[in-house]
Amino acid sequence: MEENKKIIDEITAKDDDGGKVNISDDVVGAIAGIATAEIDGIYGMAGGVAAGIAEKLGAKKSPLKGVKVDVKPGGAVIDLYVVVEFGMRIPELAWSVQQNVKNSVETMTGIDVARVNVHFDGLHVNETKKAAKKPKKQKNTDETATAEFLEDVSVTEE
Repeated sequence: MEENKKIIDEITAKDDDGGKVNISDDVVGAIAGIATAEIDGIYGMAGGVAAGIAEKLGAKKSPLKGVKVDVKPGGAVIDLYVVVEFGMRIPELAWSVQQNVKNSVETMTGIDVARVNVHFDGLHVNETKKAAKKPKKQKNTDETATAEFLEDVSVTEE
């Protein structure tokens, strides 16, 4: 029963010369993560709380963050968990990510990709755009108070 639950950690491809090539799932995941980051509109990968804390403490960004690879006999299934920029058209963005990941993995490894599932886990709003839309309150200085006072005063001559 335990043998059925074995997780495949690497893919083995036979070479024409009788040798074999082992490709780790981590390599496929790194290729998929880099291919995802190449698409305009993707802010980053969603990696959960632990990955976020590790990055804030100085850990390097991992290309495996937000990527899950499951290699099956029919081909690889790749799940991507991404954060999208605000204002992007999600269906078009998902299509671009799927095509780029599929092409990159198949070209670099020779492994067939059965599915690329894109999960949008977050939305990034650019702070400069957000600040530009918000009107700033005018500070009431002595000059503005004096100008307002003078507008209200009418001068009459007798």
